[in-house]
Amino acid sequence: MVHDEQKNTFVLKGIGVSPGIVIGKAYLFDRYDAQVPLYTLSDPKLITVEIRRFRKALRESEKQLLELKKKLSDMGGGMDPLYIIDVHIMILKDRKLVDLTIQNIRERSVNAEWALRMTIDKYREIFNRMDDDYLRGRISDIQYAGQRILANLTGGKRVVLDPGESVVIIANDLSPADTAQMKIDKVLAFATDIGGKTSHTAIVARSIEIPAVVGLENVTKVVRTNDEIIIDGSAGLVIVHPDLEVRKRYEGKKRLFEKAQDDLLDYAHLPATTRDGYSVEIGGNIEFIEEIPSAIAHGADGIGLYRTEFIYINRDELPTEEDHLANYRSLVGVKELSWATIRTFDLGGDKLFSERHPSRELNPQLGLRAIRFCLKEAELFKIQLRAILRASALGKLRIMFPMISGIEEIREAKRMLFEVRAELLAQGKPVGQDIEIGIMIEVPSAAIVAEELAKEVDFFSIGTNDLIQYILAIDRINERVTYLYEPLHPAVLRLIKEVVEVGHRAGIRVAMCGEMAGEPAYTMILLGLELDELSMNPLAIPRVKKIIRGSTLKESKALLDKVMTLSSTEMIRNYVEKTMRKRFPDEFPKNAP
Repeated sequence: MVHDEQKNTFVLKGIGVSPGIVIGKAYLFDRYDAQVPLYTLSDPKLITVEIRRFRKALRESEKQLLELKKKLSDMGGGMDPLYIIDVHIMILKDRKLVDLTIQNIRERSVNAEWALRMTIDKYREIFNRMDDDYLRGRISDIQYAGQRILANLTGGKRVVLDPGESVVIIANDLSPADTAQMKIDKVLAFATDIGGKTSHTAIVARSIEIPAVVGLENVTKVVRTNDEIIIDGSAGLVIVHPDLEVRKRYEGKKRLFEKAQDDLLDYAHLPATTRDGYSVEIGGNIEFIEEIPSAIAHGADGIGLYRTEFIYINRDELPTEEDHLANYRSLVGVKELSWATIRTFDLGGDKLFSERHPSRELNPQLGLRAIRFCLKEAELFKIQLRAILRASALGKLRIMFPMISGIEEIREAKRMLFEVRAELLAQGKPVGQDIEIGIMIEVPSAAIVAEELAKEVDFFSIGTNDLIQYILAIDRINERVTYLYEPLHPAVLRLIKEVVEVGHRAGIRVAMCGEMAGEPAYTMILLGLELDELSMNPLAIPRVKKIIRGSTLKESKALLDKVMTLSSTEMIRNYVEKTMRKRFPDEFPKNAP
């Protein structure tokens, strides 16, 4: 038996976006590869069967390439494509590729697809170390040949990613479509090359309560499928090939983290009321209906933001009105939840779905997305509006429109909503009588004309993820400028303060549903702003409630007043951190990162 070479422990530093510690096996995810299953061969006789399957797939792949070569030759094809096919045939016959895959089957007792995947990962690692750009790029030929073999092994079917055992997903980045096609219950953690605190990977990880580290830059280049790996989502660390001592230390840290989480849950179901009697409603942000129990368990009063994009993603056909209604019914009538806010779909930009793909845009975050896309695709939008209105007859429901930039958009959205409502009533279908209409304030222009917008709606919800991005002109998922994504920038705080004041003067409620709402370090600042509701990832609720219950409105307003006199982000951050460490030393220890 050939043993693996000794592997040295090394550490990568990224951005911790979802807390927790996981020790497990890596799975290198590549959306361009065929998704392959993993299963263990419990009977030694099956090893021979798998080797036979692999050799058969090799023969079939070679036959297909020879037929393709003949067809191209008969058509008078040039030498370049014929040469490339010859290269791929040579790869199929490569002794090392064949032997290493068979060795993986025998020694790992795994199926042929997974064994080949491990071989391709090994080749990728070798090619990535090459200095010559041309040679480094030749890994694509090996991947192509590998994909052809995999297609023959799997019958050409693309399957939902099911690694067979729980794994840590390693990827360059993860889109909504990527995570939608994973068996999430088999995913222990995420680690990605790119991303920031509000990237899709981060939001999904927090939603399903698994650790995640993003912005690692080169994790896909140095980690292979089946490597042992530790993910520390709190510290933003990824430890590859941990030795026994490191592993033991992290097993202890993992136990401590889980105990701390249990202790914080004591605050989950207590009122979010300051020591001098100021109360804030606490909502949970969710992407899946399945997250409702977690939101309730962590102390959400209601659902402050239900992102509906996943109803559309990874489907063969567009969702029907009944598909929407089935989801929304689960939100209303839940006795533990006082309300639920449905955000109409924020598709377009970098969030696409199978049936209709908007044209590729050079700057998708500023393109045809969210309410702009909804108003353009009116019939698609009306299907969702009909379902929301029908669900509103069953319980307390609010509707919220994203990315409103001016008065014309909200008026057009409301016109369509009222038109659909009249149609439903004419058809004799019940509709809620008191559905509240709100908008997300996430575009600077909306904040600037908030006084006019307040006359059109029942509530504002400040979406800090995009608002900060647009105010500061930075791409929040670009790791090169992540350091500029600063919620405590004076421009951000001044604009948020103005929106809250305008909303209250108009007599409407003002919530915050961006990631800023769930950051305990900002809780006293948000109290000082006198927001009516904070909606966040459910995991963050107990700790935020603990801070609220230990604070007073008076001292929070004094903190805000002081901060608003400071001119630089660094001065504001230092002052806020010093205040929070003094007031809550257990929550913000001096040696914390």
